[in-house]
Amino acid sequence: MKKKVNTFLNKIKNLFTVKKKKVSNINIFIRKGLLMRLTNFLIPTLKEEPSEAIVSSHRLMLRAGLIKKESAGMYAYLPFGFKILNKIINIVREEMEKSGALEFLMPELTTSDLWKQSGRWETMGAEMIRIKDRNSSEYVLAPTHEEAFTSLMSSIISSYRDLPINVYQINTKFRDEIRPRYGVIRSKEFIMKDAYSFAINKEDLDKTYQLMRQVYRSIFSRCGLETIPVEADSGAMGGSGSEEFMVASDVGEENLLLCSKCDYQANQEKATFKRENLDESKENLKFDLELIDTPEMKTIEQLSSFLQLPKRKFLKSICYIVDGKPCLVVLPGDREVNEAKLKNFLEATSLELATDDLIQEVTGAPTGFAGPVGDLKIRIVYDLDVKKIINGVTGANSKDKHFKGVNPGRDFIIKEEGDLSIAEEGDFCPKCGSVLKLKKGIEVGHIFKLGDKYTSKMGMTVLNQNGKGVVPLMGCYGIGVNRTLAAIIEQHHDDKGIIWPKEIAPWQIHLVSLAKNEEEKVKSDDVYEELSKKGFSVLYDDRKLSPGFKFAEADLLGMPVRLTAGKTFFKNGELELKLRRKQEVFFVKKNNLAKEVKSL
Repeated sequence: MKKKVNTFLNKIKNLFTVKKKKVSNINIFIRKGLLMRLTNFLIPTLKEEPSEAIVSSHRLMLRAGLIKKESAGMYAYLPFGFKILNKIINIVREEMEKSGALEFLMPELTTSDLWKQSGRWETMGAEMIRIKDRNSSEYVLAPTHEEAFTSLMSSIISSYRDLPINVYQINTKFRDEIRPRYGVIRSKEFIMKDAYSFAINKEDLDKTYQLMRQVYRSIFSRCGLETIPVEADSGAMGGSGSEEFMVASDVGEENLLLCSKCDYQANQEKATFKRENLDESKENLKFDLELIDTPEMKTIEQLSSFLQLPKRKFLKSICYIVDGKPCLVVLPGDREVNEAKLKNFLEATSLELATDDLIQEVTGAPTGFAGPVGDLKIRIVYDLDVKKIINGVTGANSKDKHFKGVNPGRDFIIKEEGDLSIAEEGDFCPKCGSVLKLKKGIEVGHIFKLGDKYTSKMGMTVLNQNGKGVVPLMGCYGIGVNRTLAAIIEQHHDDKGIIWPKEIAPWQIHLVSLAKNEEEKVKSDDVYEELSKKGFSVLYDDRKLSPGFKFAEADLLGMPVRLTAGKTFFKNGELELKLRRKQEVFFVKKNNLAKEVKSL
């Protein structure tokens, strides 16, 4: 019996044993490291600055041969770029799996039925790419997968015993950008890690949300990125709360407001501020309402100059179309409408500025002369600071006319008010009262508490402990992989090229051989072989090119360590060693090389 068992075990072992004869040529190929030699690897670098590139990451990705533009907002990833992209993907995958999340791969083409069921078929806008097949069935090239994952998980899980669960994928997404720009930072096609959690109650949702907050910090830290987590508006995603992970950058499309003293950090769409008394003169006497002539005075700037009053004394009235109906928004003249806050306050699906013709129709006056005084038959909402204005100025709903001496409560009644204005640099922190500073940032990650927005609309239920059907609560967690790559370059470069953080670097060492004959070439090859055997990843420049060209390209490509096998090495066995981040150059004996590099 024992003999039979051993025979059986040996058969199983043989199934998983690779026979050396069959792969001997491959082993030689790998051992010799041919794929890591620049004579065998394709990196089509550019000497000249690409004319279409404005930001550093886009310029360097093109110059260093990471990407090649296919069309507006669409790029091919070349071997060098794809290698780095996979480094980021592997970090994301490792951290997600550590958290217990389960990886899926979903179709990129999703049926319109799912989007119609959630209500986003109408609200996602022109950026969503809609297509029809030969049978005229409608589909979407998915910009995100809330609907698809909700539908799939509805068919898989049925009980509280299956929850909480967090599922994710790393996949291509699409959006029809009206103006793609900044290379892969804003493109039509991009790679995203999107995760979706399902929980039986708010406590379990919050646990997963907090876990993802930590996972994201770990992912970006491993990628060598310094991120700024900020409070954010949930936007079209919906839900009760969200946090964005930003990388500070002068080319960032997002404005961040950061407190100079405490930990308050928010996207400008979400940011609030400590509201002060707007009327510094502390007027007690309220003037009578007076109609004044203001010929062609349509803007706050014109009125402020004409009447010699500060902008905060004016009531700015802006007309919007909210879900098909007109609405007047009133705020102090020195403030701007925060449309994200306004949309949330009104619980609106769609929001757009009214046309000049509609403004004339609903207010009786051209654009620039609207105001809340009078009997307007439209909805009017007010910013919180409007009620503090004393003896203000507002449009009189008549051409070339304004009211002076306007006082809320007497001249108009505030029925709906909220925080509707944009926080600005110099405003005071809502938590500690210190001054808020503005920074620009690139969004690389965003997490949301979606609640039951999708599960309820799509009819997803599970049985709770009492056997009763309940609607699960969702969270959503996204990372833009391409954007993360671009953000790494934005943070890690100089005027010579890219400087890769060690965990993202495609190779640890860039070995430059300046061999002039076969004997010197063999010595350089030996260095490459020895480093490779000792576990270092090495990009070996064994091409017959000038030293200046090779050094410039090494700086452009940005590996952490550059080793040069030059005259000193061929004469006395010392290699030149230079860290990409530093200017100093020093020499290391070949027999100490592995130890020195490892210590670095």
